[in-house]
Amino acid sequence: MIESLTEAYSFIFEKELIEEMAEVGHLKSIKEGEKIIEIGDFVTHMPLLISGAIKILREDKDGDELLLYFLERGDTCAMTLSCCLGETKSEIRAVAEKPTEIIMIPIEKMEEWIAKYKTWRHFVFESYHSRLIEMLDTIDTIAFLNMDERLMRYLQDKAKINQNELLQVTHQDIAYDLHTSRVVISRLLKKLKLEGKIELQRNSIKVLSL
Repeated sequence: MIESLTEAYSFIFEKELIEEMAEVGHLKSIKEGEKIIEIGDFVTHMPLLISGAIKILREDKDGDELLLYFLERGDTCAMTLSCCLGETKSEIRAVAEKPTEIIMIPIEKMEEWIAKYKTWRHFVFESYHSRLIEMLDTIDTIAFLNMDERLMRYLQDKAKINQNELLQVTHQDIAYDLHTSRVVISRLLKKLKLEGKIELQRNSIKVLSL
């Protein structure tokens, strides 16, 4: 475990903190599409992403989802941090975007490390800042971009996260993430295809404009 932590976080944390993480944390492998955190759960551990990617979603009163942001290696979720520190229920759903490995850190270590390690304190504050910017970007996208622009940005972000321009994703999956209907997504994908921005293949989409 310490090798994985060192590879993912040595540029952020000092050796002593990484050794503590390896001592108290436990490594967890997550399959693509598997839920890591569910809305309403009490958060007892904070996930540190070692490999893979996670998408963070909100849910409205009708049960429809909205994608907030993605997490990559070296990231953690600011909303999870808030739940840990406040000992409140989770308000987000975290789902593995692809096969993912995380190290789960007990919440009682969070405040201890904030006082003990300057690098950890900086990491927590920077995580809050980065996720806030990403959520503001999501709000701006919803408020100011047309749905076809939102869709194109979503496809580009997904391709970058997966490091693959060929996306194995259904029209319905995209509709869930963007909080719209499959019919709308199918129509807009055809429009993007005609504009030369994507290629539509069987159960996959190739992003040509990155």
